[in-house]
Amino acid sequence: MEPTPILTWTLQIEIPVPNDVEGLLTEGEQAVASFKTFRDSATFTNKRLIVRDAQGLTGKKVEIYSLPYGAINMWSSENAGKLDWNSEIELWTRAGHIKIKLAKGADVRRIDSLIAWAVLNH
Repeated sequence: MEPTPILTWTLQIEIPVPNDVEGLLTEGEQAVASFKTFRDSATFTNKRLIVRDAQGLTGKKVEIYSLPYGAINMWSSENAGKLDWNSEIELWTRAGHIKIKLAKGADVRRIDSLIAWAVLNH
């Protein structure tokens, strides 16, 4: 039986790290890579995954999720090769199950390797 995710995020293409992410970083934390999401961005740092979610019609209200890599117990990636537009990555964390859907143009291997680097080095 498939676990029901507590959160579902959709990552799209890799983008330059947004300027406003800098204000979210702690001492010694560095942004490594960012991806466009449906309404904002997701940034991998050397310590955690930060997902920003602009809300409302104006997008002025922003919800920020912070997932420390140490909270990830296991992950999986699923894709059917270069023509698969339904790739996804699932994370099992101390907080619960998180599903990351990958839109067309998102590189599942790049994201999978970022998660492996993050989890296995922390």
